[in-house]
Amino acid sequence: MTDGGGPKVAVRFYTRAGCHLCDEARSEMLAAPCRELYDLEMIDIDTDPELVRRYGWDVPVVTINGSHAFKHRLTREDFESEIRLASKL
Repeated sequence: MTDGGGPKVAVRFYTRAGCHLCDEARSEMLAAPCRELYDLEMIDIDTDPELVRRYGWDVPVVTINGSHAFKHRLTREDFESEIRLASKL
């Protein structure tokens, strides 16, 4: 839980340079009114051959607390909903 200073939701955003879908998804995430509830880790898949093998051109991928949540597109509303749900667990 995040109330009272507890741990934040862990969000990983798998991306690569020049990815317009990644740029759009990141903008939507940052526009969602829940930034105080999660920690964001940006991961450039091109820095790791295993991540390139795993994701290829299927980016962005967003995981929330280690579980796959979004691929390619997301809306700020859907992202906020998932973050708020995860913060209550």
